[in-house]
Amino acid sequence: MNITIIDGQGGQLGAQLVKEITARFQNINLTAIGTNAVATAAMLKAGARNAATGENPVVVACHKADVIIGPIGIVIADSLLGEVTEKMALAVSRADAVRILIPMNKCENLIAGVPNLNTGALIADAISKLNNIIISENT
Repeated sequence: MNITIIDGQGGQLGAQLVKEITARFQNINLTAIGTNAVATAAMLKAGARNAATGENPVVVACHKADVIIGPIGIVIADSLLGEVTEKMALAVSRADAVRILIPMNKCENLIAGVPNLNTGALIADAISKLNNIIISENT
């Protein structure tokens, strides 16, 4: 299974996801893509083995992904303080992959009906959803 994590800004959400996923799941191909070099470096430091930075790596990784995980801003052009380009948002939204979008109520994108949970609770829910996907793939 090909899992792609996309993150931007400081990459802390992506780094936490990398740590949780690599500790919990074996037999996966994890690719970390940063919208900037700082985000990529944070995910590499967290244990990602495959990583890249920028628009084209997002596009390429989305073509190969079975699951894409990241903040909801990765499907909104100009989000993450302008780091997500139109091409990136389209690649994520058009990918033939399951998307696990984490509802970060930041950067002028507020998600109605979603409680303002801390990052740990949001990551735990994302990992639970990924676990369900992996279990259903293996049955």
